[in-house]
Amino acid sequence: MLTTHEILRQEWTRFRRPGRLIALTVAALAVLAAGLLYAFGNHASCDGPCPTDATGPNGSPVSDRFAFAHRDLPANGSITVRMTSMTGTITYPPPHHDEIVPGLVPWAKAGIIIKDGVRQGSPYAALMLTGGHGVRMQYDYRHDIAGSDSQVSGQFPRWLRLTRSGETVTGYESADGERWAKVGTAKLSGLSGTVQAGMFATSPGDLTLRNLGLGGSAEEVRFTQAAGTFDHIGLEGAAAAGGWKSETVGTMNSTDWEKHHKASGAVEEGGTVTVAGTGDIGPSAEDGGAPVERTLVGLALALLVVLVVAVRFVTSEHRREPAGGGPPLTRRVLLAKAIVVGAATFVTGILAVGITLPTGTAVLKANGMPLPELPLLTGVRVVVGVAAALALAAVLALALGALLRGARRAILVAVVAIALPYTVTAVPLLPDGLAQWLLRITPAAGFAVQQTLTEYPQVIAHYAPSAGYFPLPWWAGLAVLGAYAVTTLTLALNRLPSTGQRPEARPTAWR
Repeated sequence: MLTTHEILRQEWTRFRRPGRLIALTVAALAVLAAGLLYAFGNHASCDGPCPTDATGPNGSPVSDRFAFAHRDLPANGSITVRMTSMTGTITYPPPHHDEIVPGLVPWAKAGIIIKDGVRQGSPYAALMLTGGHGVRMQYDYRHDIAGSDSQVSGQFPRWLRLTRSGETVTGYESADGERWAKVGTAKLSGLSGTVQAGMFATSPGDLTLRNLGLGGSAEEVRFTQAAGTFDHIGLEGAAAAGGWKSETVGTMNSTDWEKHHKASGAVEEGGTVTVAGTGDIGPSAEDGGAPVERTLVGLALALLVVLVVAVRFVTSEHRREPAGGGPPLTRRVLLAKAIVVGAATFVTGILAVGITLPTGTAVLKANGMPLPELPLLTGVRVVVGVAAALALAAVLALALGALLRGARRAILVAVVAIALPYTVTAVPLLPDGLAQWLLRITPAAGFAVQQTLTEYPQVIAHYAPSAGYFPLPWWAGLAVLGAYAVTTLTLALNRLPSTGQRPEARPTAWR
């Protein structure tokens, strides 16, 4: 009886035939060629250098654009206001896109903020009313604390207060200015001795979806503006002299609405300050850029090649008749085949993705395309994870070939179960809900390992597979694919004998 090492060496010898090695080379080159074609075909179209996202305290890209009425605040002090109204404008929303309407998008924001200067990306803590999420305290772009679900009007104003003690900022809200409820506390490391405190307003774009294909959707974003009105403004700990300084953090007043109807900025009159602004304060969405995994557009073709190679490795090499030229297929032989095809595919994926990802990213940056920064560990996870997903897909296809005992049937099932869901969900063809379910319950879930985008509840974005967002975290998606591969391989092994001796009553031709 052959040892395990001898069987592995035998199967590796059988696998490394020129046709299979050429096929895996073609798969790797497909990933590289498609990635470079995508990278070289995308150029920034800005007059002069394209603007880049600001970076927050932890170095990640952030959105930081709002209108600001502010004054100096020392290391210990507070700002208290009564907010009497919050209004807004949305330009050309559905269904007819033919008029400008009053209204607020859910994450429009107006309130008070303590910020380390007016530089974009500097630390901050803000207490605000929102268009649809009540009172919130947000700080350093990623952190969001829910307060009450209150709204604001002249009849039902809302009091807001931020107190600063060194690097600690605490937010409070009140309905009457006497009984206060704590919303949250923020620790802003490295906060300067003197910061800027005041009223702000901002409003992200109105995201709507346009129907495409068989129910898919594409994003459309429209300009919006929010305005907050404040009175009973108290600033403790600050110098008494000086008024409120109106300023915009980030670029504003470039749209026709702002030029001809309502400019963004702050207006003070009779002890009341009204601040109107557009933009957002929070984690950065794509903002015209693209996640780096879009350089892996050739992955679908590579996956198809890998599936065919894996199925044919088990269906064409071993037949039940001795004239087939190979030893009978046993459990040990099938396991050896799974190890060989998985290892060969994993190495192919490492080389293909490991070259394409950094090369394509470098080309896109050279072309002026805005790209989110890719942390080293995330990049390693993408390269190794995609290679692992390809390897598991190959093992699953091999097991299907052994289980179904026919190349055509096995290839069809493998393509429909793995390659097709991955391909059709990468484009806005299917309804978002259906695409998300396909990437939860099919083996294609494993390719969630390539996602580098992060979904933030406080950021308006199209969180759909066609936009680069998988419904499962990378580890869970990989677990789904792994479960399919292990289960199918186990079923195939259970149908095989443990040795090469079989009853003659069970012959079946392999094709």
